[in-house]
Amino acid sequence: MDVKYPIGQLQVPEKVTFEDVQGWLEQMDTYTDRLRNVVDGLSDEELEKTYREGAWNVRQLVHHIADSQLNMYQRLKLALTDDCPTVPAFLEEEWAITPDTEVPVEYSIRMLEGINGRIIALGQTLTEDQLNRSFIHEQNGEILVSTKMAKLAWHEEHHLAHIQIALEK
Repeated sequence: MDVKYPIGQLQVPEKVTFEDVQGWLEQMDTYTDRLRNVVDGLSDEELEKTYREGAWNVRQLVHHIADSQLNMYQRLKLALTDDCPTVPAFLEEEWAITPDTEVPVEYSIRMLEGINGRIIALGQTLTEDQLNRSFIHEQNGEILVSTKMAKLAWHEEHHLAHIQIALEK
Protein backbone atom coordinates (compact mmCIF):
# COMPACT_ATOMS: atom_id res chain seq x y z
CA MET A 1 0.00 0.00 0.00
CA ASP A 2 1.17 3.51 -0.82
CA VAL A 3 0.72 5.38 2.47
CA LYS A 4 0.68 8.70 0.63
CA TYR A 5 -2.42 7.53 -1.30
CA PRO A 6 -3.81 4.68 0.81
CA ILE A 7 -7.13 4.59 -1.08
CA GLY A 8 -5.51 5.40 -4.42
CA GLN A 9 -5.48 8.69 -6.26
CA LEU A 10 -8.68 10.47 -7.21
CA GLN A 11 -10.43 8.71 -10.09
CA VAL A 12 -13.22 10.64 -11.79
CA PRO A 13 -15.37 8.86 -14.37
CA GLU A 14 -15.13 10.36 -17.86
CA LYS A 15 -18.90 10.91 -17.77
CA VAL A 16 -20.13 11.54 -14.23
CA THR A 17 -23.66 10.24 -13.66
CA PHE A 18 -26.25 11.21 -11.09
CA GLU A 19 -25.66 7.76 -9.54
CA ASP A 20 -21.96 8.65 -9.12
CA VAL A 21 -22.91 11.89 -7.38
CA GLN A 22 -25.44 10.12 -5.13
CA GLY A 23 -22.77 7.59 -4.11
CA TRP A 24 -20.36 10.37 -3.20
CA LEU A 25 -23.07 12.16 -1.23
CA GLU A 26 -23.87 8.96 0.67
CA GLN A 27 -20.20 8.64 1.66
CA MET A 28 -20.21 12.23 2.86
CA ASP A 29 -23.44 11.71 4.78
CA THR A 30 -21.82 9.11 7.06
CA TYR A 31 -18.37 10.67 7.13
CA THR A 32 -18.47 12.73 10.31
CA ASP A 33 -19.86 9.83 12.32
CA ARG A 34 -17.11 7.56 11.01
CA LEU A 35 -14.42 10.19 11.66
CA ARG A 36 -15.73 10.87 15.16
CA ASN A 37 -15.71 7.12 15.91
CA VAL A 38 -12.01 7.00 15.03
CA VAL A 39 -10.79 10.14 16.84
CA ASP A 40 -13.22 10.53 19.74
CA GLY A 41 -11.46 10.21 23.07
CA LEU A 42 -7.91 10.15 21.68
CA SER A 43 -5.18 11.34 23.99
CA ASP A 44 -2.89 14.24 23.08
CA GLU A 45 -0.19 11.65 22.43
CA GLU A 46 -2.41 9.79 19.96
CA LEU A 47 -3.41 13.05 18.25
CA GLU A 48 0.30 13.72 17.64
CA LYS A 49 0.81 10.47 15.69
CA THR A 50 1.62 10.66 11.98
CA TYR A 51 1.03 8.16 9.20
CA ARG A 52 4.51 8.68 7.74
CA GLU A 53 7.65 10.68 8.50
CA GLY A 54 7.15 14.39 7.90
CA ALA A 55 3.37 14.10 7.51
CA TRP A 56 0.69 16.00 9.37
CA ASN A 57 -0.37 14.52 12.68
CA VAL A 58 -3.89 13.26 13.41
CA ARG A 59 -4.96 16.59 14.94
CA GLN A 60 -3.69 18.54 11.93
CA LEU A 61 -5.37 16.10 9.54
CA VAL A 62 -8.78 16.53 11.17
CA HIS A 63 -8.48 20.32 11.03
CA HIS A 64 -7.16 20.15 7.44
CA ILE A 65 -10.15 18.09 6.33
CA ALA A 66 -12.51 20.80 7.63
CA ASP A 67 -10.42 23.62 6.13
CA SER A 68 -10.26 21.90 2.77
CA GLN A 69 -13.97 21.02 2.64
CA LEU A 70 -14.75 24.66 3.47
CA ASN A 71 -12.59 25.88 0.59
CA MET A 72 -13.96 23.28 -1.83
CA TYR A 73 -17.56 24.11 -0.85
CA GLN A 74 -16.91 27.77 -1.56
CA ARG A 75 -15.44 26.90 -4.97
CA LEU A 76 -18.45 24.72 -5.72
CA LYS A 77 -20.87 27.54 -4.86
CA LEU A 78 -18.87 30.01 -6.94
CA ALA A 79 -18.92 27.68 -9.94
CA LEU A 80 -22.69 27.34 -9.63
CA THR A 81 -23.39 31.05 -9.24
CA ASP A 82 -20.67 32.87 -11.21
CA ASP A 83 -19.61 32.52 -14.82
CA CYS A 84 -16.46 30.36 -14.63
CA PRO A 85 -14.82 32.29 -11.78
CA THR A 86 -11.12 32.15 -10.99
CA VAL A 87 -10.44 30.91 -7.47
CA PRO A 88 -7.24 31.09 -5.45
CA ALA A 89 -5.35 28.14 -4.07
CA PHE A 90 -5.10 27.98 -0.31
CA LEU A 91 -1.75 27.40 1.33
CA GLU A 92 -2.53 24.11 3.08
CA GLU A 93 0.85 23.88 4.79
CA GLU A 94 0.40 27.35 6.28
CA TRP A 95 -3.20 26.68 7.30
CA ALA A 96 -2.06 23.46 9.05
CA ILE A 97 0.08 25.37 11.54
CA THR A 98 -2.07 28.37 12.45
CA PRO A 99 -2.91 28.60 16.18
CA ASP A 100 -6.53 27.49 15.68
CA THR A 101 -5.29 24.01 14.77
CA GLU A 102 -4.57 23.41 18.45
CA VAL A 103 -8.25 23.51 19.41
CA PRO A 104 -10.10 20.25 20.06
CA VAL A 105 -10.70 18.20 16.90
CA GLU A 106 -14.41 18.14 17.76
CA TYR A 107 -14.64 21.77 16.58
CA SER A 108 -13.60 20.74 13.07
CA ILE A 109 -15.86 17.69 13.12
CA ARG A 110 -18.81 19.97 13.92
CA MET A 111 -17.75 22.26 11.06
CA LEU A 112 -17.70 19.23 8.77
CA GLU A 113 -21.19 18.21 9.85
CA GLY A 114 -22.49 21.58 8.71
CA ILE A 115 -20.41 21.86 5.54
CA ASN A 116 -21.17 18.30 4.45
CA GLY A 117 -24.85 18.84 5.20
CA ARG A 118 -24.85 21.86 2.90
CA ILE A 119 -22.89 20.03 0.19
CA ILE A 120 -25.31 17.10 0.35
CA ALA A 121 -28.37 19.36 0.13
CA LEU A 122 -26.84 21.16 -2.85
CA GLY A 123 -25.55 18.00 -4.50
CA GLN A 124 -28.96 16.33 -4.45
CA THR A 125 -30.35 19.11 -6.64
CA LEU A 126 -27.58 19.37 -9.25
CA THR A 127 -28.64 19.20 -12.86
CA GLU A 128 -26.56 17.91 -15.74
CA ASP A 129 -25.92 21.49 -16.84
CA GLN A 130 -24.71 22.37 -13.34
CA LEU A 131 -22.40 19.33 -13.22
CA ASN A 132 -20.75 20.72 -16.36
CA ARG A 133 -20.22 24.22 -14.94
CA SER A 134 -16.68 25.01 -13.87
CA PHE A 135 -14.27 27.32 -12.16
CA ILE A 136 -10.65 28.16 -12.88
CA HIS A 137 -8.23 27.20 -10.13
CA GLU A 138 -5.26 29.55 -10.27
CA GLN A 139 -2.81 26.63 -10.17
CA ASN A 140 -4.75 23.64 -11.53
CA GLY A 141 -6.77 25.23 -14.33
CA GLU A 142 -10.40 24.53 -15.16
CA ILE A 143 -12.27 22.17 -12.83
CA LEU A 144 -15.80 20.93 -13.45
CA VAL A 145 -18.43 20.81 -10.71
CA SER A 146 -18.67 17.05 -11.35
CA THR A 147 -14.95 16.67 -10.63
CA LYS A 148 -15.26 18.79 -7.50
CA MET A 149 -18.09 16.56 -6.25
CA ALA A 150 -15.84 13.50 -6.68
CA LYS A 151 -12.98 15.22 -4.90
CA LEU A 152 -15.14 16.31 -1.96
CA ALA A 153 -15.90 12.67 -1.13
CA TRP A 154 -12.49 11.24 -2.06
CA HIS A 155 -10.55 13.81 -0.03
CA GLU A 156 -12.32 12.97 3.21
CA GLU A 157 -11.83 9.21 2.73
CA HIS A 158 -8.18 9.76 1.75
CA HIS A 159 -7.40 11.50 5.02
CA LEU A 160 -9.52 9.17 7.15
CA ALA A 161 -7.28 6.38 5.87
CA HIS A 162 -4.22 8.47 6.86
CA ILE A 163 -5.62 8.88 10.37
CA GLN A 164 -6.31 5.16 10.70
CA ILE A 165 -2.77 4.31 9.53
CA ALA A 166 -1.29 6.76 12.04
CA LEU A 167 -3.29 5.30 14.90
CA GLU A 168 -2.31 1.73 14.00
CA LYS A 169 1.37 2.60 14.46
